[in-house]
Amino acid sequence: MKTMEIEAIIFDFGGVILDIDPHLTMKEFEKLGARKLDEEQTCDFIDTLVSKFERGILTPEVFRKQVKKYLKFDASNAEFDDAWNALLFDIPAERIHIIEEAKKHYRIFLLSNSNEIHYDLYVRDLQLRFGYREFDDLFEKSYFSFDTHLKKPNPEAFEFIINQHELDPAKTLFIDDREDNINAAAGIGLHTYLLNKPERIRDIFENGVLKTNVKTG
Repeated sequence: MKTMEIEAIIFDFGGVILDIDPHLTMKEFEKLGARKLDEEQTCDFIDTLVSKFERGILTPEVFRKQVKKYLKFDASNAEFDDAWNALLFDIPAERIHIIEEAKKHYRIFLLSNSNEIHYDLYVRDLQLRFGYREFDDLFEKSYFSFDTHLKKPNPEAFEFIINQHELDPAKTLFIDDREDNINAAAGIGLHTYLLNKPERIRDIFENGVLKTNVKTG
């Protein structure tokens, strides 16, 4: 795929624009008295609680209550939110600049599996540090799973953006750091790029344009 044929780019958020480390949140929960989870329990925790919260099925109030019950600890809302947000790093200014430059050459969108508590934190970071009121001011449009109720790798999450903005999948690139999301996007005809650590988006853009040596799927 020639990068000059790309007209629109859909960016993932966590792991692409924002660095995350979920282990930090579990460590903070444990400091509050939460039980440690083995691998099987962690998968169950994600499937039964986190995924539902990311799809907007659970409100923040219900999510806090159910997590504390599942992990067997107690904490105030502020303590809980601080621990839950521990996995989020600050948005690097360099990546905001790359998005701003890319916007001059492509239609750009954001597609994130996220939840209300995290959203409140990083939209505040966006406002205070970069002067954007919301992500729709930085991107042509931003989509968060808790709002759309559609979560990657569900193909409908991608189809929703394509249909809303009349995008041509053959001229649209999706950038993500998870292989399951990449495979789902490719399955409906989008071009894809799997961003593998320690690679960053600065490595695939130059002056806002995709580098010619970037090989998309």
